[in-house]
Amino acid sequence: MGDLAAPLVDDASPLIHDSTGSLRAKPTPTSWTLGGSQRACGKVRDLGTMDGAVLLAFAASIGNMLQGWDNASIAGAMFYIKEEFNLDSMPMVEGCIMAMALFGATVITTLSGLLSDKFGRWTMLLTSAVLSLVSALLVIFWSQHVYMLLFARLIQGFSIGLAVTLVPLYIVETAPSDIRGKLSTFPQLSGSAGMFLSYCMVFWMSTLPNVSWRFMLGIQLIPSVIYSILIIFYLPETPSWLVSQGRVDEAKKVLQRLRKEDVSGEMASILEGTRVGHQAPSMEEYLISTNEETLNEKLVAGEEIVKLYGLTEEVHCVAYPLKRQNTEDRVIGHSTGHGASFYDPIVSITRSFHESVMEDAHNIFNEVEEHGPVERDEENQDDPKEHDLEHHRDDVDNDGENDQLIQLKPKINALLARGRSGYIGGGWKLAWKTSSEYCLDGQMDGGMERLYLHEEGVPSSENVPLIEVPVDGDLIKATALVNKSVFHKDQTGNNNIDLRSHEKGFKSTKWNDLLEPGVKRALVLGVGIQILQQFAGINGILYYTPQILEQAGVGVLLSKFGINPSSVSILMSAITTLLMLPFICIAMWLMDHQGRRRLLIVTIPILVVSLIILVTVNIVKLSAELHALLSTMSVGIYFCVFVMGFGPIPNIFCSEIFPNKVRAICLGLCSLTFWICDIIVTYTLPVLLRCIGLAGVFGIYAIVCVLAFVFVCFKMPETKGVPIEVMAELFAFDASHPSQQKENVYSQEEDL
Repeated sequence: MGDLAAPLVDDASPLIHDSTGSLRAKPTPTSWTLGGSQRACGKVRDLGTMDGAVLLAFAASIGNMLQGWDNASIAGAMFYIKEEFNLDSMPMVEGCIMAMALFGATVITTLSGLLSDKFGRWTMLLTSAVLSLVSALLVIFWSQHVYMLLFARLIQGFSIGLAVTLVPLYIVETAPSDIRGKLSTFPQLSGSAGMFLSYCMVFWMSTLPNVSWRFMLGIQLIPSVIYSILIIFYLPETPSWLVSQGRVDEAKKVLQRLRKEDVSGEMASILEGTRVGHQAPSMEEYLISTNEETLNEKLVAGEEIVKLYGLTEEVHCVAYPLKRQNTEDRVIGHSTGHGASFYDPIVSITRSFHESVMEDAHNIFNEVEEHGPVERDEENQDDPKEHDLEHHRDDVDNDGENDQLIQLKPKINALLARGRSGYIGGGWKLAWKTSSEYCLDGQMDGGMERLYLHEEGVPSSENVPLIEVPVDGDLIKATALVNKSVFHKDQTGNNNIDLRSHEKGFKSTKWNDLLEPGVKRALVLGVGIQILQQFAGINGILYYTPQILEQAGVGVLLSKFGINPSSVSILMSAITTLLMLPFICIAMWLMDHQGRRRLLIVTIPILVVSLIILVTVNIVKLSAELHALLSTMSVGIYFCVFVMGFGPIPNIFCSEIFPNKVRAICLGLCSLTFWICDIIVTYTLPVLLRCIGLAGVFGIYAIVCVLAFVFVCFKMPETKGVPIEVMAELFAFDASHPSQQKENVYSQEEDL
């Protein structure tokens, strides 16, 4: 694995060693100049990375645009299909034409995970594009009989099912962690844009003297051809799938093409991801320095010092493990308080890496302003007792003393690969240490443990030192997820880390892998959020929207321009879809700034209020004008808010939480849940309308939204910026300590 090697501390590091071996800041004209230039370089580098990733996500999401295009075109074409085939006397056939694509999507989704694991994400995306092209050709040239039309709709359903499952999977496996949420919103934007363009096309065709429904459906041939060409000549296979097949060198070339910078850290993380989920990790805490003498001065004799390795032959960092009784208990309890027992432990864990981080950073800045920079003096250096950590271990729960020890410190990105070699996104770093557990014939076989390191008290969005003042051998404190590594040290005495049999294929996915505790917990969350999304009312609102707009007088207004009733219905649907687009763009910006969980917590209550208003206006007798006004406003707000949160986030969340070896299968199961619930909601809606009326239907949707709010608050973790390998590791850790964690949380509440 020499091709993955990269310096753990490079020339870009703001820290250097002086003649005494102490760690000092590089001399700069002024500290603000250093910070500004580093921030500017970081933003330029991120912009270059984003451009390649954005183009790739945009090209892949055309598959969702084809789905939206098909949904709109079949809705408009049905007016004319019914007329040609005289379907008024055959309602069953009419229903089959509308449902055949839905049926095909459901069937292919059950196999999409297995197929993409076997043949690759790229191959199945190309299959989706080709199926869409074939369906369009069948409609144009061979749909003279209704049964051939049904067959073409079935083929189109296969295309849609593959796209809905695999496009989010493809994007999440190629996008950088820091902008993954933004790029994963592309499918929602593309789908809505496809619907709007299709409605406009169908509306224009409906105004022509001779309307051809075959042309309405067959025009999809053009974007299908474009999509196929882009997949063949532009889209690469995902690095994660290539690594799972043992094609490591090819995976690195693809990743290098996407990032245009050092990718050794991210590549190593993908390789480590092949083992994520095999066993539960442990959570540990370390004080880290680049100078071993610094730690030796601060520790009593005989204390354990851990050496941290990168992908090169040199050791650059040493760490002292903090002997907390339960590190994971402190992390879980760090951001919880009264009522914490209601939270799923993984919610508390991820909150400790997001919400509390900003508060800690603010406290550090306040401390610097009050006391100024702290430098070690000669008297303290002569007396090692002043630097002894024993009293910190005795009072380990006293966060103030520990914080005082490490408040002025370089950031972890400065100590562990200031370049991008060890950085894997979201403030996480990847390092390794030797393990004494893995032996071969009584001798060490070079077994390693990987560490996903996350510094405490530092905002994850910045890649520059927090405090731009000279530091002298200071320490940083980091939390680590520790597990067995796929890498090993050779037995030649060097510190080189290599991948054992890296060109061999990894084990194929088995159904038993779904029974692993971490995978089961993630699958329950993924399936649950998909069920709640579908029963939150979006299909009912879509069904009711034309009626709402008609009551508001939009139909009468348009009919005055000489537009026929069929064209009016299509145009009103186009207007509804157009309203969604700017709010999806807002959601793209917010997804990586505010996070998925926070967006849902803010938007779901607005959905509840909108539904309650719709219930009220259908119960209370109001004037026609007021009824139309309130209904139109509620529907508009519901649409706009839904596409900002509950529309895109479930698919994004499901693509981020599973380990690599089962990601495709689990995402396929979540998509299957989506389609089954879609069928249930769509075909039970007319029955519910007859039985309990509009007010009852919207009341049920409001109750489901309340349940969804509770589910998100207490069960759904934040995935913003967390590398997908780390997220899967967090689920595995969470599943391995559930009972112990709950007991610890209860004990914390009693102490409070």
